[in-house]
Amino acid sequence: MLDLKQNVQYVKGIGPKRVKVLNSIGIYTLYDLLTYFPRDYEDRTKTKKIIDLVNGEEAVIEATAMSNITVAVVRKNMSILKLTVGDETGVATITWFNQLYLKGAFKIGEKYKFYGKVSNAFGKIDISNPVFDRVGEKKNTGKIVPIYPLTYNLSEYTIRQAIENALNMVNHKLEETLPSYIINDYKLDGINNAMQQIHFPTDFTACNRARNRLVFEELLTMQLALMQLKNQTIGENGICYSKDVKMSDVINELPFKLTKAQLKVLEEIDNDMESTKPMSRLLQGDVGSGKTIVSIIAAYKAAKCGYQSAIMAPTAILASQHIEEFKKVLEPYGIKCELLLGGTRKKLREEILQKLKNGEIDVLVGTHSLLVEDVEFKNLGFVVTDEQHRFGVRQRENIIAKGKNPDVLVMTATPIPRTLALILYGDLDISIIDELPPNRKKIETYAVTYRLEDRVNNFIRKNLAEGRQAYVVCPLVEENEELNMKSVTKICEKYKNEIFKDYRVELLHGKMKQKEKDEIMQEFKDGKINILVSTTVIEVGVNVPNANIMVVENSEHFGLAQLHQLRGRVGRGEYQSYCILKYKGSSPVAKERMKIMQDTNNGFIIAEKDLELRGTGEFFGTRQHGLPEFKIANLFKDIEMLKLVQSVAIKIESEDPKLELDKNKERSEERFIRNAETDIVCR
Repeated sequence: MLDLKQNVQYVKGIGPKRVKVLNSIGIYTLYDLLTYFPRDYEDRTKTKKIIDLVNGEEAVIEATAMSNITVAVVRKNMSILKLTVGDETGVATITWFNQLYLKGAFKIGEKYKFYGKVSNAFGKIDISNPVFDRVGEKKNTGKIVPIYPLTYNLSEYTIRQAIENALNMVNHKLEETLPSYIINDYKLDGINNAMQQIHFPTDFTACNRARNRLVFEELLTMQLALMQLKNQTIGENGICYSKDVKMSDVINELPFKLTKAQLKVLEEIDNDMESTKPMSRLLQGDVGSGKTIVSIIAAYKAAKCGYQSAIMAPTAILASQHIEEFKKVLEPYGIKCELLLGGTRKKLREEILQKLKNGEIDVLVGTHSLLVEDVEFKNLGFVVTDEQHRFGVRQRENIIAKGKNPDVLVMTATPIPRTLALILYGDLDISIIDELPPNRKKIETYAVTYRLEDRVNNFIRKNLAEGRQAYVVCPLVEENEELNMKSVTKICEKYKNEIFKDYRVELLHGKMKQKEKDEIMQEFKDGKINILVSTTVIEVGVNVPNANIMVVENSEHFGLAQLHQLRGRVGRGEYQSYCILKYKGSSPVAKERMKIMQDTNNGFIIAEKDLELRGTGEFFGTRQHGLPEFKIANLFKDIEMLKLVQSVAIKIESEDPKLELDKNKERSEERFIRNAETDIVCR
């Protein structure tokens, strides 16, 4: 039986040296190599006449060699080779750099095909560094050529050769991974043909058929896995909270009015809590939309019905902020709230754990520290995980296991378009808070090039003089010469020692120890730091009402959804707030992205656009938002396929929830496409 888990170094032509480069891009096994799919294709099947060549395009010409190759040595280690070729419409010069081995490769009067980039300056045609074949050969031309995502020290030729050798090893002997009735009903390619055609297609029709097959399977596997997760709780009785405990008792006493969206979500949560089915709900809400108060009101109902609540936040500083808000609202009702962190003193921790076990604590707020084995609840009935993409499904399951089928509310400020969220989070019901509280001022957003840097600095100085504070966010911790971005450390030094010498400027980044990060964030919150220079660790952060300026350096290297998250760090107080996006480059896409940020503050519109402009790979990042990492599917491009696949998954689940029927057990046990449930559980 073919071993798809064997080390990639045993594929012909790879060996121990190249294996390190492949490992650096996540290719460890034969399976990884076969599923390293092309990002694009070059069509080298169509030839053009020389007269029709357009400046800047990549094209194939069929032409006759009209001269021998001439060599000019410009300087040491730099030689230029030139060949004159022609067809019935014109003449072109072919140029190569430092490829002396080509000197005797061409014969005058013979025909060749060349593929390369065209330069057409003042009517003179030049093709630079082309690949070529003799007419009749198809090594480099006359076919569709895959283009792969690359890294430093890895050429297209190397990865193509490796994948071709891997396919030769497999030799069309992959075991089919979809049941035959699905392949027949939906007219899908077989796995072996799909794998061959996705890498080395005979034509674009065959390529599209192959892609459809592989996308279908990837999305179906994910959907079935999500449904399995959801079905684990179906049929189990949850807590049925009393209808006599009214959320309105708290709502009516709040010093502010809830929005219609918040009230609608609370109604959905209330209905869940009063039903026998355990609640499993995702609450999406833009930064500052008021998700926390919703969870506080739900925790009130749980406490008054005799159950404890666990509130899990991703950072100590955010957990500390939550405990303040929970205490402020709930303690007047006699509800006892406590905070448990990794750094909680031993004696205090023991006291908290004892009280928790005895039922003297109603609401426990904390970080991953709540997952520790000795944290025992007397009667856990309600679980909240804040910023879901920072916690995996396993962690969610661990905290749930501390109660008996407690209700679960998963909160996130990461806006995912609703259609997509309904499909992707198949294991959760979905609520959305899609409006901001009426007192929130719109954050003014400006996208500027670095030419306006002095004006931006003067604007920051003016606001600091008025007593405000500012965030400066950078994309990197270390220098990256290739992208020409200054590191967060160097930018901090510049702000501290040159531009804002009269103010306190401090640095915050993910490589610092948690205690150090928490201390700096607390000092910023307390107003002791004027400018906080940071990486995206502040994306999920605390309320600092006095901070009214967010500057993002090299903003072209952030996703729109991420820029929107960062922008949400300001605008939390009474002061008019500003987000200044400094960017380089003048490409149409860069300008369009900046325009979107200036035109709207709606996170869901921004998420749609981000998905459209960048595709899901970059939009979600590598599992950053708790979603499986797709190898070929693109959730924007493949939304119709996603809808079809969901209907297929629902049909399979309704007929065969445990996938026990013979027709669904046809697949190889050694599954070719990785079990998506593993990916999802690792989220």
